Amino acid sequence: MTATLPKPMAQTLAAPPHAGANRLAQFYALTKPRVVQLIVFCALIGMLLAHPGLPPWPPVLAAVAGIWLVAAAAAAFNCIVEQRIDRRMARTAWRPTAKGELTNTQTLAFSALLCTAGCAVLLAWVNALTMWLTLATFVGYAVVYTVVLKPLTPQNIVIGGASGAMPPVLGWAAVSGEVTLEPLMLALIIFLWTPPHFWALALYRVEDYRRSGLPMLPVTHGSEFTRLQVLLYALVLVAATLLPFTFGMTGAVYLAAAVLLGARFVQLAWRLWRDYSDTLARQTFRYSIWYLALLFAALLADHWMWAWLVERFA
Repeated sequence: MTATLPKPMAQTLAAPPHAGANRLAQFYALTKPRVVQLIVFCALIGMLLAHPGLPPWPPVLAAVAGIWLVAAAAAAFNCIVEQRIDRRMARTAWRPTAKGELTNTQTLAFSALLCTAGCAVLLAWVNALTMWLTLATFVGYAVVYTVVLKPLTPQNIVIGGASGAMPPVLGWAAVSGEVTLEPLMLALIIFLWTPPHFWALALYRVEDYRRSGLPMLPVTHGSEFTRLQVLLYALVLVAATLLPFTFGMTGAVYLAAAVLLGARFVQLAWRLWRDYSDTLARQTFRYSIWYLALLFAALLADHWMWAWLVERFA
């Protein structure tokens, strides 16, 4: 008996608005646009923070384009590797590779084209350091995480989170041409944010992951243990978000945002641990996305405020 969801059920549960659209929409779906948008957003914040004022726009635009292309390539490659798993999960059964709308050859060619184009843009119009770091991130996510770690250990998302934490480092390197302590602190924040963000999703999608055969933490260790890990990681995450202020990278605007946003995250994680419901897990997952976006926006607001004050009163 196969664990694959019946096709009508999979479509009913998970088909997005673009299901059954034209071939261009199918290729676009392979790039996981929402995930890539968050990656590019964090990279852009890294670029803007690396310069005391507004950095020159040509390399910024080139870096955004190059990082988007390579991140989209990694997402497409992931769809090839996980197509059998995707068919078993309501959340992913609509993907073009899972439904057989695109072949492995087509998807692999698309991924290779995007990765090559992205690396070429970064090398020609940004710098070699950013190109190599972005390519290493591609390998870390598409190969080390997806192929090796994800099916091997329930700590896959923790170890593999190193690749997902790289966007601000890529952005910083694109503008400054180097990697310093500041972007590494931002990478640490994303690294610690990834487990509670992802495990909140896995908690209310646990049956999906059980069908897939992947050793996700709620499947291997149960709901209560996973919820405790979400709480513990949320606490460590909030402590890590204070590092940019502690090391003088930011001021009071960011500190206030970090404390307030972190307090809400910890509150949700505490409630999730003490009194679980799928609704609360969904709320925690959705808040975690806004949490990271607003935290990085606060970094930028604080940076620009201090740059304006220095320019005005220096």
